[in-house]
Amino acid sequence: ISFGLRMKKPPPESIFRRVTELLELVGLQAFAKRGIHELSGGERQRVALARALAPSPKLLMLDEPLGALDRRLRESLQVQIRSILKEIGVMAIYVTHNRDEAFAISDRLAFMENGTIVQTDTPEEIFNNPASETVARSLGFNNLFIGTISRMHPCLVEIDSEIGPILAARSEFLSLMQGERVMFFIEERAVQLTKNNSTTNQNKFFGKITERVFRG
Repeated sequence: ISFGLRMKKPPPESIFRRVTELLELVGLQAFAKRGIHELSGGERQRVALARALAPSPKLLMLDEPLGALDRRLRESLQVQIRSILKEIGVMAIYVTHNRDEAFAISDRLAFMENGTIVQTDTPEEIFNNPASETVARSLGFNNLFIGTISRMHPCLVEIDSEIGPILAARSEFLSLMQGERVMFFIEERAVQLTKNNSTTNQNKFFGKITERVFRG
């Protein structure tokens, strides 16, 4: 933890004081005498955070810091890292491919594709209105469809597949025109399975269950 501080060559007592503060900040004051090899994976990640914070940086960059940890530990540290960064008030750029991790830690998200930022906003806004197929798939939306608006008020979209037309209730479609091509996704939690064969309702599609996978 004192590595970055020693590079500045301050008095030893100020190094000791700063290291003690950081150990308390990351909840490791009881582990001060241990070597890094005597710590668990989560404890080592907290040491790494304390070491990065020691020289009081104006900007902190974290690149997949929790990628090697198990799910339970990763979820616990997400909350701790955000709390620590908020407490000390340092700006941080946090790189991750994990959607849940990004949501848990960030105030704002920025999605990049081929080196270019394609969308930046709050987690809630991006989740509700992804700007592209890449962003939507990164958020875990896999039921993406392309279609053509065949009718307005209400908006009916003819899908380029065998599932049939979609009645679209989203207000975003109101600014479009008949004949325009659109891309949209069906949120899987909004789908209900039924054995009812009635064809009277909109947005009802027919299929056969081919596989079941338990997802909790």
